[in-house]
Amino acid sequence: MTSRIALGAIEADVVFKDIRNVHLTVLPPKGRVRISAPRHMQLDTVRVFALSKLAWIRDQRTKLAGQEREATREFLERESHYVWGRRYLLKLVEVEAVPSVELRHRNLVLAMRPHADAVAKEALLSRWYRDQVRARAAGLVAEWSRTLGVDTPRIHVQHMKTRWGSCSPLRRSIRLNTELAKKPPGCLEYIVVHELVHLLEPTHNERFKALMRTFLPEWEARRRELNGLPVGHEEWLY
Repeated sequence: MTSRIALGAIEADVVFKDIRNVHLTVLPPKGRVRISAPRHMQLDTVRVFALSKLAWIRDQRTKLAGQEREATREFLERESHYVWGRRYLLKLVEVEAVPSVELRHRNLVLAMRPHADAVAKEALLSRWYRDQVRARAAGLVAEWSRTLGVDTPRIHVQHMKTRWGSCSPLRRSIRLNTELAKKPPGCLEYIVVHELVHLLEPTHNERFKALMRTFLPEWEARRRELNGLPVGHEEWLY
């Protein structure tokens, strides 16, 4: 069940779930405010909590309003695409074979059957990005799980429109956004460590921050780098 509360001129959606803590999120691209709250919590209590965070909400909305957006991709010859933070020019090749994606020097080569449309090209490249994240994340998750002293969780990679990653401590699994394949490699490592630390501390409290500082001292710099990069052009939904 979703309710809506007013925070001055700002409205927020409130969703009650089977959770222990309140989670406040300001969603791209327009700064929609979403609050997940425990089922037992009263709506007035949620509103008081949100009002206490109003300055932070306004700050996040201001940042989103000024954040650079990626251009809409049309999948045309010599269009710019990014792989692990580096810019590549798209090269289209027609083949009578299984479609494929390959990096050749500074070109991102899409080999597809004749008359493939932009939808098919986007689907092929999205699958390739997913595979890139899965392959690189497997080693990072194994390495950092040993460092943190946690059992290696299951890894799921998918296109997520509102977050870079998520963790389910109860299911011992993490999810990673395929879009991370476009960002510098350090961004993926930061998200992997972030989600694995949630296996030790589910919330973003001071203990979580202390653990992040202990294991990845530069985590805040990497977070700023990731959040400062252009985000997808689509209207994000939750």
